Amino acid sequence: MTIRKGTPADVPQLFELVQELALYEKAPHEVTNTPEQMLKDGFGDNPLFGVLVAEIENKIVAMSLYYYRYSTWKGKRLYLEDIIVNESFRGRGLGKALFDATIAEGRKTDCTGMMWQVLDWNEPAIQFYKQFNTRFDTGWWNCHLDFDK
Repeated sequence: MTIRKGTPADVPQLFELVQELALYEKAPHEVTNTPEQMLKDGFGDNPLFGVLVAEIENKIVAMSLYYYRYSTWKGKRLYLEDIIVNESFRGRGLGKALFDATIAEGRKTDCTGMMWQVLDWNEPAIQFYKQFNTRFDTGWWNCHLDFDK
């Protein structure tokens, strides 16, 4: 396994992983992003996200997509948007290796910590995050406002 930063050439495989995650979360109809938009947003003049990939035999089998946010209380934070491991490669340590690499990226870029979300029904993910001494917040609700194009 090799972990490296993603490149523009990786976008088609990254988008396949995004679609796989949407199926797992029973929400494929919610994906409105496109490979073209990911290419522009992640690898254009002003990248909005970073991505780490895990490869086995030159095939991307997992990814960690992150970006930076700012907390008035905590300062610069790394926000882990998604960590996705292809279903046939789960249980081999890829998720942990990517998670550790994402933490290292946050430390390298002077973040004060890392944040992410997990669905309350995703027990395998919750158990995975517990091994890192994760603090699970209560009392906060996720809020969303979608803009029409």
